[in-house]
Amino acid sequence: MPKVKIARKSISLDMTAMCDMAFLLLTFFMLTTKFKPDEPVSVDMPKSISETKLPDIDVMMITVDKEGKVFFGIDAQPKREEMLNSILGKYKIGLTEAQIKEFSLLTTFGCPVSFLPQYLKMEDGERRSYMDKHPELKGIPFDSTNNELRDWVAYARYANTKLRIAVKADAETPLKAVSQVVDILQDQNINKLNFVTNLREKPKVKLD
Repeated sequence: MPKVKIARKSISLDMTAMCDMAFLLLTFFMLTTKFKPDEPVSVDMPKSISETKLPDIDVMMITVDKEGKVFFGIDAQPKREEMLNSILGKYKIGLTEAQIKEFSLLTTFGCPVSFLPQYLKMEDGERRSYMDKHPELKGIPFDSTNNELRDWVAYARYANTKLRIAVKADAETPLKAVSQVVDILQDQNINKLNFVTNLREKPKVKLD
């Protein structure tokens, strides 16, 4: 008996629903994505062979540029607002709700507390250029006569008791500035911290 041939039918998929979904997702990400604000300072970190990575959350970052100026930041917007409100209460500085919201979006900043109202009125692009023209306002004071860095560290830890501390310094940063920062941390019983570096290749060991 001859074999019965089954007619082949082409398969068609309706991709309309998938295209609509892809378009909706694309639109959602375009409308909700926020670009990372400009960092107020560039740091050329030294290199090391350490492969230890910083955690993604609960991090306090203290940055010291090559001029010895200090910049400060913690993660999590609500914690930043809580920290800021404590600082404003101590220094008797007033900010608008919009300025507090703007501060909560900053990953890193560096200026005296008294200059915060003017600093937060500026756009991201003009802050760095303005501070470069006014070096006396650049960086958080941390000397013996005006140690604002100590207060930022203390109130940040009040806001988030789980913070891990990291110090990121430029390869040309004066050792004295880094030593002062470490002393401020040790004065608050912080003896465990991480120094952020760039990764370099491990030296090759020759086997005889």
